[in-house]
Amino acid sequence: MSNIKFSGLKGQALEIDDKDIPSIKEFKDVIPDHYFKCNTKTSLRYLLQTFLIQSFVFAIGLSIPFTLKMIPIWIVYSLLSGTTAMGFWVIAHECGHGAFSKNKTLETITGYLLHSLLLVPYFSWQRSHAVHHRFTNNVTNGETHVPLVIEGNGITEKVGGEKELHFSNSIGKQNYGILQIVLHLIFGWPAYLLTGSTGGIKYGTSNHFWPIKPFSQALWPSIWAKKVWISDIGVALTLLSIFFFVFKYGLFQVLALYIGPLLVVNCWLVVYTWLHHTDSDVPHLSNTEFCFMRGAFLSIDRPYGKILDFLHHNIGSSHVVHHVCPTIPHYHAKKATFLIKKAFKKGYLFNPDPIPKALWNIACNCIAVKSDIKGRRYIWQSAYNEKAVKT
Repeated sequence: MSNIKFSGLKGQALEIDDKDIPSIKEFKDVIPDHYFKCNTKTSLRYLLQTFLIQSFVFAIGLSIPFTLKMIPIWIVYSLLSGTTAMGFWVIAHECGHGAFSKNKTLETITGYLLHSLLLVPYFSWQRSHAVHHRFTNNVTNGETHVPLVIEGNGITEKVGGEKELHFSNSIGKQNYGILQIVLHLIFGWPAYLLTGSTGGIKYGTSNHFWPIKPFSQALWPSIWAKKVWISDIGVALTLLSIFFFVFKYGLFQVLALYIGPLLVVNCWLVVYTWLHHTDSDVPHLSNTEFCFMRGAFLSIDRPYGKILDFLHHNIGSSHVVHHVCPTIPHYHAKKATFLIKKAFKKGYLFNPDPIPKALWNIACNCIAVKSDIKGRRYIWQSAYNEKAVKT
């Protein structure tokens, strides 16, 4: 434990036993039945809310001159527009989970259109994201944010933990933290879509656009390969539209109004997923220790504040509930979170650290994991220690 840099959780996740984690029945018994049901009109209202906010922001963008002198203003605009547009990502995400509407045709069309406009292959993501939910924080079968393991075997664990710790030590923890933030926020999302970066060893080098060789086919069994190709059609049409607008209005305009905000959306997506499933004192689990509820309760809720919760439909502050029952729509998830926090105080994880502090902590200190003596849990190590590595 000497190499752990404790966060605002103060080691809580390392003290949780199986008895602290409810069964799925116990979890559902705490939550009223109607919280599990989505309402199409309510979901459409939240979609309209995000659309109206984004339309207002877009109108502001159209009033800004497209000149080089205004580049600083356009950067601010990208931060604003990308932050408000993240609400569309959350709505599309709910469609992929079946939490938007009982009308599955409407739900699929909505999710497909929204994700395609954000250059995300809808069905490909739907499949990989379902695997992520099934194996959250599983060091072997986890689908994203799977850590490097100290003395990993390369069969059930990702190797390279020693080298990563040594690299962090050689360049200094602060420099390592800056590097990780840049790599994750700028390159993390496209790297994941194109190569399955941060995925578990089980899935190899996957590609969300190309479900066959030379990429791994492990994520795309049976009909899912066909669905990947269908997903590509939506992304391809969006790309063709982008090229059309570039030729019609100019590259600067498209960069300012679409590409810049899209990059910010991608940054928000990585921030949320990284902080949902990584913390310096939250372990990953071996196959023998893992079960669905144990993994789901290793998700971490955080204080994003009223404005971001409003714009992003509470995705960061009600994620534990979402990981257990992803069909609960966001407008019920916040209320359900209050109930499970009260019912399962020891098992529920909420880190009160401000988001910038939490992001800096995991960037600097979540470097590689080391198996405990029993080989059940994998715990983050924040410092390079030859003696610790060899024992």
